[in-house]
Amino acid sequence: MRRLGKKQQFKRNFGFISTMGFISVYMATWEIVILVLSAGVFSGGFAGLFWMFFGTCIAYAPIVASLAEMESMAPTSGGQYHWVSEFAPDGSQKILSYATGWMSTLAWLASQTSGPFLTVTLVEVMINVTNPDYAFTNWQYTLLMLAFIATTIVFNTWAAPVLPLLESLSFFFHCAGFLMVIIPLWVLSPKATAHQVFIEVANESGWSISVAVLLNQVNSLYCILGSDTAVHISEEVGDASIVVPQTMWWSYVLNFVLALVTLITMLFTWGPVEDAMNADIPYLLLVANTGNNGVALMILIVLIILIYIGNITLLATVSRETWAFARDRGFPFSNWITKMDHKTQIPFNSVYLTSVLSALLCLINLGSTLAFNIIVSLSLLALLSSYTISIGCVLYRRVFSLPLPPARWSLGRWGIWINAAGFLYSVFAIVWCCFPVALPVDGSSANYGPVLWVGVILLAVGVYVVHGRKHYTPPVIFVEGRRAEGVGIQMVKE
Repeated sequence: MRRLGKKQQFKRNFGFISTMGFISVYMATWEIVILVLSAGVFSGGFAGLFWMFFGTCIAYAPIVASLAEMESMAPTSGGQYHWVSEFAPDGSQKILSYATGWMSTLAWLASQTSGPFLTVTLVEVMINVTNPDYAFTNWQYTLLMLAFIATTIVFNTWAAPVLPLLESLSFFFHCAGFLMVIIPLWVLSPKATAHQVFIEVANESGWSISVAVLLNQVNSLYCILGSDTAVHISEEVGDASIVVPQTMWWSYVLNFVLALVTLITMLFTWGPVEDAMNADIPYLLLVANTGNNGVALMILIVLIILIYIGNITLLATVSRETWAFARDRGFPFSNWITKMDHKTQIPFNSVYLTSVLSALLCLINLGSTLAFNIIVSLSLLALLSSYTISIGCVLYRRVFSLPLPPARWSLGRWGIWINAAGFLYSVFAIVWCCFPVALPVDGSSANYGPVLWVGVILLAVGVYVVHGRKHYTPPVIFVEGRRAEGVGIQMVKE
């Protein structure tokens, strides 16, 4: 904190296990594989789904490693926008950092609406186990989403002292819940053959089979995104420069293994690929294959609990990221946003603000589910953009042999190659996130995410011209050892 030029304002009450839980339960990779990845079965069938998920996880690993090393260099709640400010060329660091801060914040806000949406969907699916024709209306969906958001506020304000304990317990339940779901599926469901799972492909997307399979990486990315959640509670983690990057990496490895086993289980126990492709709710078909409504309900309850705890974690992430960006005058009314309750050391205003903004986004679902889904789709593109810019900046410094701060979790001599791989894959993934998922394209199936993403970039630039150019204080100004806008002291050579 001294090197970063920031004042310590939070209690450091997160340790290794609670931070592992914080990341793992938000990533919820094996859970999201069941809920989200299953929707991509029409683009490649079982084999296409498996191999694309496996390949995406391997290709995404350099991104996680690069973010973890930058976290070790600068363990701050600001995360990506701080790293861009510290590592970008001096002439462009201010506007790049400002745009990254806006993209990251809005991405997390969009994600904060997807969590309650998934939770409510699971409630509806639980009812469908015994009443297949039941469906929530839009107003019921929206009201339940607002209720779930309201309850997460409690855990991030008055009950915040127990949040580290909750995250520790959730880590163990994340692992135990995996067994509670996997074992009944293997024991009770009919099995496919290895040839059907790993070799046979199917395609009803309208694209060629190669394009269809590559498009499945978008769903795969949604499953593995979120290793940087703990970055935004860095200032609440003891020994953060080593604990946070370690937990970022090992939670990714753990979630990858659990998710891979879950996906294999799902593909073997799903039934005929045609049934899975034609199902309105693919994972309802999966749990129904156990032949026991009680077991199906038990599996769905486990998923609901874990996804809901992930919503609590997500609010902590977005509120801290918003608070950090406001600390550097990134938003209007920054003084109000950064107000800290000194007794509890909780940024109540930031928690309330992000919750209200998320609730307002949920209200869009009242008028149009399509418009709401467009907002949610923003999160993937915006987060990948923030990763691309921050990794690109540290790669720039390595390519030109410019000094970098020391890192206790270092990529060493492999850093330039890992950064390059992470940067190239993030750009590659952004391109595929802009494709529509199926052909032909009409108003309801078009991919509006890129349009909204460009809109966010233009909004960030516009707010920068009106507000940020005069008020935003890029964090590099306060960092020891950097020379920016006339401020600088000695920097440690890598």
